[in-house]
Amino acid sequence: MFLIESIPAEYRERAVKTAAALSGIDDVLIAAHIHPDGDALGSMAAVGWMMQRAGKRQVIYAPTGIPENLHFLDLPGATCHSLRDLPFKPQSAVYLDCSEPARLGEALGADYDSLPSVNIDHHLGSSGMGSVANFVESSAAATAQLVAYVIAASGQKLEGPVGRAVGLGLMTDTGGFCHGNTTADVFELCANLSRNGCDFAHMRENLQKTWTLGRMHLWGRIFTRASLELNDCLVICVVTRADLAEFSCSRDDVEGVVEWLRRLRKARIAAIIREDGRKLCKFSLRSFGDDDVRAIAAALGGGGHRNAAGGTLSASPEEAKKCLLEAVEQIGVCGCR
Repeated sequence: MFLIESIPAEYRERAVKTAAALSGIDDVLIAAHIHPDGDALGSMAAVGWMMQRAGKRQVIYAPTGIPENLHFLDLPGATCHSLRDLPFKPQSAVYLDCSEPARLGEALGADYDSLPSVNIDHHLGSSGMGSVANFVESSAAATAQLVAYVIAASGQKLEGPVGRAVGLGLMTDTGGFCHGNTTADVFELCANLSRNGCDFAHMRENLQKTWTLGRMHLWGRIFTRASLELNDCLVICVVTRADLAEFSCSRDDVEGVVEWLRRLRKARIAAIIREDGRKLCKFSLRSFGDDDVRAIAAALGGGGHRNAAGGTLSASPEEAKKCLLEAVEQIGVCGCR
C-alpha cells in the first residue's frame, strides 16, 4: 500500500488538504480539458473511482468524447457529453489537468465557477480554478501523479482500476517514461502500481496497437512534407483536412506525429500544424532539455510545458505556419532566428 509517508515531502501537505476537500463534497461533476489525452482521462477515471469507493455520486463529463485509442480504460460509469444529460444535478466539481476555464469546453467553461470545486493540475501558468481547494504543481510529471498522492492521502489503495487509471496518466505524459519529467518519484509510484497489479506492458500494447492502414499512409504523407526551417533549428509540417479525408482519418490519427518529428537529428524544436476547420488550426510543439517551447506557445495564446506545448490559431494552415515561424524567431528559443 502506498502510505502517506511515501508521498514526496514537497507534495504531502497539499495532497492531504486536497483529500480532505474531496471528502467534503458529493454529487460530483468530474471534468478535464476537451479532447482528453491519457493523463486527462486517467485522472478523471481515478478520481471517479475514488469517489465511488467513498460512496459518493460522480459523473465524468467529456463533451468531445473519449479518443478511440483510450477506450480500453475502465471507467466508473458512463461518460456524459452534454450538461443536459447528467444523471443527477451536480453539487460540486473536480477539474483536472486543465489550466484555464476555456479548456473545459464552451458549455462548462462559461459556468465553471457556479459549483464549489477542487482543481488538480500540473500545467505551467495555472493559478488554480478551484474555489474549495487547488493542488497545482508544475513540477509533477502528470496530473495523475498528483491524483495518486491525493488518493493515497485519503487512505485508499492504488490498485485495480484506480491503479490502471493512474498508470495510464503517468505513461502517456512521460512519453512512455522517456521524457525528462520521468523522475525518481515517478518510478517509485510506478513500482507501487506494478506491485499492485498494473500491467504497463499490456497498457502500452493497448495504446499502440490501434492503427489503421489509412493512418499509416497518412503518417507517410506527413513525413514527406516535413521541412527544416530557421537554420535547421525547427522541423515543421502541416496537415490539412483534405489529408485526413483522403486517408479516412480523424484528428486523433495525427496524435504522436510531433514526437517523431522531434527525433530529427539537427532540429531543436518540432512543430506540427493541423487544420481543424475553416480558418482554424491546432499547433503542437516539442523540444528536448532546456529548449522552452511553452514560451513560443504562450506568445500565440497557447500554453503547456517546457518541452511540450501547443495552442490554437484562427488562421489558415499557411497563415498559421507563418505565425509560428515568426513567433519562434521573435522568442529566439535555442537561437532559432
